[in-house]
Amino acid sequence: MNAVLEKIRDFDQAARQWTHLDALESEAIHILREIGAECNNPALLFSGGKDSAVVLHLALKAFFPERLRFTLLHIDTEHNYPEVLDFRDRITRKYDLNLVVRSVGDSIRQGRVRLRHENEPRNKYQTTTLLDAISEHEFDVCIGGARRDEEKARAKERIFSFRDEFGQWDPKNQRPEIWNIYNTRVAPGENIRAFPISNWTELDVWEYIQREAIELPEIYFSHERDVVIRGGALVPVTPLTPPHPDDEIKRLSVRFRTVGDITCTAPVESKALSVDEIILETAQTQITERGATRLDDQTSEAAMELRKKEGYF
Repeated sequence: MNAVLEKIRDFDQAARQWTHLDALESEAIHILREIGAECNNPALLFSGGKDSAVVLHLALKAFFPERLRFTLLHIDTEHNYPEVLDFRDRITRKYDLNLVVRSVGDSIRQGRVRLRHENEPRNKYQTTTLLDAISEHEFDVCIGGARRDEEKARAKERIFSFRDEFGQWDPKNQRPEIWNIYNTRVAPGENIRAFPISNWTELDVWEYIQREAIELPEIYFSHERDVVIRGGALVPVTPLTPPHPDDEIKRLSVRFRTVGDITCTAPVESKALSVDEIILETAQTQITERGATRLDDQTSEAAMELRKKEGYF
């Protein structure tokens, strides 16, 4: 009897130590293992950004000590921050992972994508390159780091979000996910977009990065950079985003809350040099990361939903 009581006390103590991060991690690992068990050729979208770094960390943890069999896939606009690409390549080498990179630039040169003008942002044109890569490699599931708190169109996604043979998404015709039971069946040409950290928030991501000591590109932390203030956003001064003649260039301490194409990713003013300081800033902000820093997301919910219907991640 004493042994039974001792086990009950141990269980009760363990339950009291269970945190919200443990629950989120457990859910994400369950989703990733479902993908590993049910899908034939998964790809994990890995850009080198913080969300994809967290998803990769979860995937490595889910299948440890076995080598991760997911292919890493990056759709490169050729306008990405070099610090992030260097990080992407270093992490790929560190864990001996298979990385496939497909370029929007190649799609442009092949005539698959046509820009309205030479300096048009390429972010939205990733869809064509992504769908071509899925077809080329016959990926049946693509795993992404999107979260429901980012913006309203993403909040409509299921965790396992079905795409038809044209790569398109119908938000009004989605599969039920009752009791965390996921339907992964797809016909040839169809695929699934899977979002293991759908239920996480930006603060959850940073707290998990802190707990797990996950590596990130340096531009997520405060550094000095030349910027101009345009439309309420800090636009970095780069060859791709040069200042206008009437712009006032300022040298500010900034960091990036999210990273992507240089032409559409803005930093925020910040002195945060550590994860602890970023967590404090994140807990206090009332503006979503994409609302504050993604220049291409200053559009209506309907516009973003239309982009996703066409295959945008």
